[in-house]
Amino acid sequence: MSDNNKSGLSSLPERRSRGDASVFTYNKPFRLESGALLNQYHLAYTTLGELNETKSNAVWIFHALTANSDPSEWWDGLVGEGKLFDPAHYFIVCVNMPGSAYGSIGPLDINPLTNEPYYHDFPWFTTRDMIRAYDPLRKALGIEKIHIGIGGSMGGQQLLEWAIEEPQLFEHIIPIATNAYHSAWGVAFNASQRLAIEADVTWKNKRADAGQAGLKAARSIALLSYRHYDAYGISQIEETNDMLEEFKAESYQRYQGDKLVKRYNAFSYYFLGKAMDAHNVGRSRSSIELALKEITARTLVIGISNDLLFPISEQQFLANTISGAHFKSIESFYGHDGFLLEYDQLNKAINNFLQQTQTTDFNKQLIK
Repeated sequence: MSDNNKSGLSSLPERRSRGDASVFTYNKPFRLESGALLNQYHLAYTTLGELNETKSNAVWIFHALTANSDPSEWWDGLVGEGKLFDPAHYFIVCVNMPGSAYGSIGPLDINPLTNEPYYHDFPWFTTRDMIRAYDPLRKALGIEKIHIGIGGSMGGQQLLEWAIEEPQLFEHIIPIATNAYHSAWGVAFNASQRLAIEADVTWKNKRADAGQAGLKAARSIALLSYRHYDAYGISQIEETNDMLEEFKAESYQRYQGDKLVKRYNAFSYYFLGKAMDAHNVGRSRSSIELALKEITARTLVIGISNDLLFPISEQQFLANTISGAHFKSIESFYGHDGFLLEYDQLNKAINNFLQQTQTTDFNKQLIK
């Protein structure tokens, strides 16, 4: 890890409650990849279950773009009582990524240099900055090994960065619908969303609700990459041939835009998109391939066959490059969003993978 995290060893965490999440405050200088220096930062995080005596049951879940730190809300088919990741068996940790709108350091927080919110001047975190910021929290929680790391989309990008940065930390990793570097296609989608926000006449205003119309349009653009032609052709098809306007597809786009605006802000959306674009595990390393070769955790890579935003070829590349990695393709009517919805397929794939690794470990013990 970087010197940022080494300095964290001597810093006792400040923990306080904010809603249902806890807040960890790191009170030492923390330098970002951009060169910006923060005198402190805070992370909102959720834990479910308890760390066992052997500290062998930690599961770290990485959320995607606009989610929060409670995976039992947005991944309830995988996380919760009686589910695959049951708090009765696992100590589950999820951190709200820096820059988000749900409690971690973000653009609406006060800039100590101006005593006003950061807004457009927020020193945004890369995915590598994010995992380096998580490490002091991990140590404060007493986690020495992460039994399973799992995340989809932007969450998977963070997982890969951490598994490369600290290979011995993870026993198993499960990156889903993600990539080693963000593609030109993905960057173009995010850039188009930022253009929509920038075109909003209110975007230049220094206020929390700036850019809301642009955010609504940005979300509409994003949805086109999350789903695909067939999904819209079935779910939003008109029942008559006589329509001239007020189409279901348009109503759906507007509704989803309004829904996001009610719970999110344009600043967080803008900067997290930049963080996703900057994702490249080969940056400041020998190469993408050699960086992925650093991963020593048992790995299951899951892709979605009709994912437009993170094409399955990106997950096949991960599985072919990470030593000993397993690969599973799943089918989904929902395209990229399938990683949030296809619980039966995900449960089966992950269960099979974990059972297989347990069997391998057992056989190795017999040989010894």
